[in-house]
Amino acid sequence: MTEVILDGGRARLPGLVNAHSHAFHRVLRGLGETAAGDFWTWRSLMYQVADRLGPESYKALATCVFAEMALAGFTAVGEFHYLHHQPGGKPYDDPNEMSFALLEAAEVAGLRLCLLDACYLQASVEGAPLEGAQLRFSDGGGDTWSRRVQDAIDSGRFEGIHRLGAAIHSVRAVPPSAMGSVAALAATFGLPLHVHVSEQRAENEACLAALQKSPTDLLEEVGALTSSTTAVHATHLRPNEVTRYGLARCGICACPTTERDLGDGVGPFRELADSGAVLSLGSDSQAVIDPFEEARSLECHQRLEQERRGIMAPSELLAAATTGGARSLGYGEQELDDWTYVRLDGSLQLAGWAASAGDDLTARVLFGASPADVDEVVVAGRRIVEAGEHHLLGPRRAVAARLNAVVRELLDR
Repeated sequence: MTEVILDGGRARLPGLVNAHSHAFHRVLRGLGETAAGDFWTWRSLMYQVADRLGPESYKALATCVFAEMALAGFTAVGEFHYLHHQPGGKPYDDPNEMSFALLEAAEVAGLRLCLLDACYLQASVEGAPLEGAQLRFSDGGGDTWSRRVQDAIDSGRFEGIHRLGAAIHSVRAVPPSAMGSVAALAATFGLPLHVHVSEQRAENEACLAALQKSPTDLLEEVGALTSSTTAVHATHLRPNEVTRYGLARCGICACPTTERDLGDGVGPFRELADSGAVLSLGSDSQAVIDPFEEARSLECHQRLEQERRGIMAPSELLAAATTGGARSLGYGEQELDDWTYVRLDGSLQLAGWAASAGDDLTARVLFGASPADVDEVVVAGRRIVEAGEHHLLGPRRAVAARLNAVVRELLDR
């Protein structure tokens, strides 16, 4: 049973899982916040940052971002990775060098990593060619992508606490024929499969206009709707699509702080959970790195939309933040010896807490705590945060100074 347990003056939670992350988006926090800005202007800024990263700078940035996640209470991250090659699209000498940079960053930060290797081949659902920064995302075709991922599998580096997964970036970025290749490889090797789905209304409209099908229709047609699939966002679904995700026992990863930051909208998460889909949570664009804020926003955003409270129980929010995320990344619950401890005594945010168990304590922690209250984080039995300090990188101020230097260097280029 997933629950928050009272442990002296602390609350003990199962390890908190970040099921959807783009580490390099952390550079964009607070940028592009103009009155005229929207998802598409933000994406243009993102491409500029993507074009400046190499293996060493990406490792340095991701190390800090993953450490920030650990200090916030996360124990595992699903990194949705599509920054594969050199600017212009030429592969590195090792075509998986950027993937291994992320793996090495996770090892320093101490997090479990599921690297979700994303296929990204075109610029629009109509098949427009990639250009500019997008060129480095592409392997040129589904078969070439598959060979590179098989090389990563054969490397033996994704073992122990780490996992490799597959990803279809989106129906915009992958044609149906290549979607089938990605789904087939995931099924052959037993990999979790992730895909951005219906994040924007414009995505649905373009897909229907070009192919006379919705993104969900396409995914189902190529065999990509299974219990190993996680649909990220799933913001703008038709009612019959909600039912189809539930019948397939798909995962659904909500990223509430990103969805509000980009003005995406609020997905039908209550309906998806009722249909049988399994919810998880992700920090996505790193507008915020705070598992407690993601969990309570899953509920509170729906309150705003539906004008009522109590849409999801605290126990459901906790499950999305823990076991739902672990399932999404291919970790069995029995595999994990991961824990997040939150200070109760001495916490300003949680002052007034009651010594109680079950949903009452769960609600107090999820609706009141912040990363500043995280006292200890344990991954695979190993303590990576103790007394609020990272075991290798030091206190929050040291991680902040290191991250500040990396971001400044990237933005000054």
